Amino acid sequence: MRLSGKVALVTTAGQGIGREVALSFAREGARVLATDVNVEALDSLGRSSGRLESLRLDVIDANAIAELFQDRAHFDIVFNCAGYVHQGTILQCSDAEWRRSFDINVDSMYRICRAACLLKIERRRGSIINMSSLASSVRGVPNRFAYGATKAAVIGLTKAIAADFAASGVRCNAICPGTIRTPSLAQRVAASGGDPDQVWKSYEARQPMGRLGEPAEIAALAVYLASDESSFTAGRHSFDRRRLGKLVAINRTGERERATGKIRGARYGHRRPGLPAAGRDRRPVRFVTRKS
Repeated sequence: MRLSGKVALVTTAGQGIGREVALSFAREGARVLATDVNVEALDSLGRSSGRLESLRLDVIDANAIAELFQDRAHFDIVFNCAGYVHQGTILQCSDAEWRRSFDINVDSMYRICRAACLLKIERRRGSIINMSSLASSVRGVPNRFAYGATKAAVIGLTKAIAADFAASGVRCNAICPGTIRTPSLAQRVAASGGDPDQVWKSYEARQPMGRLGEPAEIAALAVYLASDESSFTAGRHSFDRRRLGKLVAINRTGERERATGKIRGARYGHRRPGLPAAGRDRRPVRFVTRKS
């Protein structure tokens, strides 16, 4: 099993992406502490696997996070999944909504990443995985002003941590998917006030592959980034490429690494020819991917 012997923390594990990631980590052999504010959802999750332990955690409670890391001094893997989607432009975003967006989407990750780094530096190993989004510094999305700003901050936070601590064995990466079919998305569809079927179709029409992503597809990438297979991958934001919808991760020397066994048709970027290994250009390479 790919995560055998590892201990993982997963936030917002009661439903959607967080739940699927927690289950996938457990299936791959990790012992998982699944946290959420929804105790009922956690109870049903805990019955799914003997490797899962549940704990109520409000990620915007700084004291609760500090207590968690005082009581649990060992996490090989941290998966930050808490998120809040504010809908609207800057003109529809009040100070309170702006602050709430950053409290949940950024400040919670800052506190958890900070506590995790203190522990992981001592052990000189560990993987931190932060959920970001295509709606971020990757791409501007209409009516996602606050959400896009927070997810761009997550990418910046992730790259900075990787730059500071990669040499200490602490890897930090972000996942930036398109739209994923989750219970929270279903709630937004229901609250939209329109015909639910048409709203779902509108979401699907925006996707390059003509369908929504599934939590299990994100979990597959999370397992890869949590495992030793990605030991040379740090400071990257892995995403659903806009034209092809392929989930990929790229390491710091620019070599393409497979997130799952289903990625096909890739061509590697070219290095400067005729140079010895020590003199080759080690900057990241832009990859060209054929349609499969």
